[in-house]
Amino acid sequence: MTPLPIGTSPIHLFDTPVHPLRMADVLALADEAIVSRRRLMIAVVNAAKLVNMRGDALLRDSVHTSDVTLADGMAVVWASKLLGRALPDRVTGIDLMNELLARADARGYRVFLLGATQEVLDEVCRHVAREHPGAKIVGAHHGYFGPSDEAALADCIAAAKPDILFVAMSPPKKEIFLGTWGPRLSVPVCHGVGGAFDVVAGRVRRAPGWMQRWGLEWFYRVMQEPGRLWRRYLVTNSIFLWMVLREYLRPARNASRAKC
Repeated sequence: MTPLPIGTSPIHLFDTPVHPLRMADVLALADEAIVSRRRLMIAVVNAAKLVNMRGDALLRDSVHTSDVTLADGMAVVWASKLLGRALPDRVTGIDLMNELLARADARGYRVFLLGATQEVLDEVCRHVAREHPGAKIVGAHHGYFGPSDEAALADCIAAAKPDILFVAMSPPKKEIFLGTWGPRLSVPVCHGVGGAFDVVAGRVRRAPGWMQRWGLEWFYRVMQEPGRLWRRYLVTNSIFLWMVLREYLRPARNASRAKC
């Protein structure tokens, strides 16, 4: 594990440690991990993932065993401020991926791309070669593999000796893969990026900047795929609001009990 800067102990939101780091802090940690060949397992959490972690022990354990957990969504940052445990900013998975690719371009880091369909993956490889020619792609594999394929895939990644591994699979698959096989991979920087490959390949559009700043990326995604996503976000957003309200009112409940 790469040592964290002094003063960056995690805050706890809904029993999950989230680190108060900015983008520059994470990039510095990544550089240190690559130079020292020490592991930096990066997890990101948004409102939906925090909700799903309540009922998914594998997902929860995989996030909790990461070296750094970052706030991917504005809702998490707002909740931290409301609850008096303010995070300085959000660091989204896709923005961090883009910054790490720029770092790889400048410093010749070796990159392995894992996830998405083969067609999308091929487009991402072309994008990286075109936009970040200094980054060395040492391997790529689609995300449609079964449990029986995982050991061989982990060995393939380890043999490629990448500095950075991007895992573009939906939760909890990416968290569980990294949590299970992380030690065997021997990759300094492992980052689960969810659907970022689809965005890079142009298959999914990212929300405009103003919607990102106002925490409305989920709404933009629903507008693109309403039939598939509206129920999911309605449920998870409602539960997250309930979680924040319950946590906000907890001090008052505790104070009331103390008076009895």
